Amino acid sequence: MKKTTRLRELIKAREILISPGAYDCLSAKLIEHMGFKSLSTTGAGISESFLGLPDFGIMGLNDNLTVSKNIAQAVNVPVMADADTGYGNAVNVHYTVRAFEQAGLAGINLEDQVFPKRCGHIKGKEIIATKEMTTKIKAAAAARKDPDFIINARTDAAAIAGIDEAIKRAKAYIDAGADMVFPDAVLSEKDIEKFVKKVSAPVSINMGLAIRQRPTTPLVSFKCLEEMGVARVTFPRMTMSAALTGMKKALETVLKAIKEEKIIERPDLVLSFENMTDMLGYSEMQELEKQIAAL
Repeated sequence: MKKTTRLRELIKAREILISPGAYDCLSAKLIEHMGFKSLSTTGAGISESFLGLPDFGIMGLNDNLTVSKNIAQAVNVPVMADADTGYGNAVNVHYTVRAFEQAGLAGINLEDQVFPKRCGHIKGKEIIATKEMTTKIKAAAAARKDPDFIINARTDAAAIAGIDEAIKRAKAYIDAGADMVFPDAVLSEKDIEKFVKKVSAPVSINMGLAIRQRPTTPLVSFKCLEEMGVARVTFPRMTMSAALTGMKKALETVLKAIKEEKIIERPDLVLSFENMTDMLGYSEMQELEKQIAAL
């Protein structure tokens, strides 16, 4: 089965789809190894890890595409990419869709922020006119060669103009050809429920696992979101934030060992060599080596 078809089935299923965010191939393979059925790329995470720059609209199409393509090829589960604003007008969106589809992604997010965009959970966001965004969505839907390739229309209107405006825009984006809608930075659980009830397409919600002290979108249980009718929930920044925390703890241990002139022995802070090689498919590489040697 094509990854695009598989993702479409998972989104339409009654069970909510939990899709953690990957910022590189290693995080993507870990997500797959842990048994998740799909994953998402994180535009913020790619910008921050690949370029060392915040999610402020600096990362371009080629940088994003390079990492997203590698992620998609590293795993067997479907991957949805974060394509930001589509990197320009509707013509740019056409080529953006073609590029991500050809790279093996199963779908993309397209957002209605003014370019250069910024992280959806910080102040200073601006949104483009609804008509401009619907033109982008129409261009995206027309550009895809595989009809199962998912167009996920993200709106940042909830935190700027209110939930009613976000709902109005979502309906327009669905009419323009979006397969799924993603209201970012929804300010209350009540607003999430209202949004899901008012729109006719599958809804994706972004959770933060309290990465911020006061998360913009409230933390809601998977069960509650599923009962509301949410089709998909993502955790874009979780893996990178967790990785940084783990690296920080390990490096603090090194600094302490240097100061105290002690040997470092903290297996609790690192993944074992055996677990690492198992996750990366080392045994499969050895088997391939044997097969090729026997030719």
